[in-house]
Amino acid sequence: MTVLTERQLKARPYIRAWLWIAAALVLAMVIVGGATRLTDSGLSITEWQPLLGAIPPLGEVDWLAAFEKYKLIPEYTLVNKGMSLAEFKFIYWWEWAHRFLGRFIGLVMILPFLFFWLSRRIEPRLTPRLVVLISLGGLQGALGWYMVKSGLVERVDVSQHRLAAHLTLATVILGAIVWTALGVGHARREPPRDKWGWAAFGLVGLVLLQVAAGGFVAGLDAGMGYNTWPLMDGQWIPAGLLIMEPWWRNLFENAMTVQFDHRLIAYAVAIYAALYAWRVRSRPACAVLVAVLLQIGLGIWALLKQVPLDLGLAHQGGAMIVFAATIWAMHEALSRQPATRFQPVTV
Repeated sequence: MTVLTERQLKARPYIRAWLWIAAALVLAMVIVGGATRLTDSGLSITEWQPLLGAIPPLGEVDWLAAFEKYKLIPEYTLVNKGMSLAEFKFIYWWEWAHRFLGRFIGLVMILPFLFFWLSRRIEPRLTPRLVVLISLGGLQGALGWYMVKSGLVERVDVSQHRLAAHLTLATVILGAIVWTALGVGHARREPPRDKWGWAAFGLVGLVLLQVAAGGFVAGLDAGMGYNTWPLMDGQWIPAGLLIMEPWWRNLFENAMTVQFDHRLIAYAVAIYAALYAWRVRSRPACAVLVAVLLQIGLGIWALLKQVPLDLGLAHQGGAMIVFAATIWAMHEALSRQPATRFQPVTV
């Protein structure tokens, strides 16, 4: 039997609020990351300085020094040669904001955790989960720099493989925070007792696959072409899907194939979500279906308009909302054990 202190019980609402704030910040981080990609700003800062990098250029000399470093990479020499300092500042501020928000999220996670932990306000089963969340955040920062490095030497943009991994890990982190927040103050959950309970796990996996596919779409700028729907390039199944050899390269390097796959997975998600909502008929299941349908509509709108910044960011943020809704559905699908009786003791 788990015994919690009165201090741990009283801390639950504050821990829950802290986690929801962190989830909102991760959502904002993903949206700003999308803006960084859509404005081609991701390579404007060519160094990774975890501490000093939080300070932007403070004067004209600093700005010129940062600009000179940018002029050394292929994106400038092959794509943006001749850009003005003002244009450079525009892309620099997007990338700086993305990195600064990442640092800020790190502080938001670490400092409250240390306070709750040192004051013994965290219940024992929650501590390992919070440590994992913070560790994933550190891993995400390293992966972000690994992604940026791919575009500093031979390419004029970042690797679509690394971008997709970066976006997917951000989604996993958001889902883990939402899952943890939902579990604060609730009894442990058991595996589902029927196949429809297990189906919630499949829904989460399918949406995560779609997010990864969206990362490849973003990495290859695949949404900028074939801007018709429901037909693609004038056909239901366009020619040219498998023009690369070996065939599997098309899944990651052929912009047409990548966009086509993103469409197909979206249809699969919609059908799966509709069947799940019809069978389960719970609030989370219905929320997932509504979010999926809105997200598909938003994606079609963005495609037809050739992905303007506002629609592109709304679509990326919508993907995170859909995933968070699937986490909610999966959490509710797990049956509860008989409630544990906690006996508060003052320490």
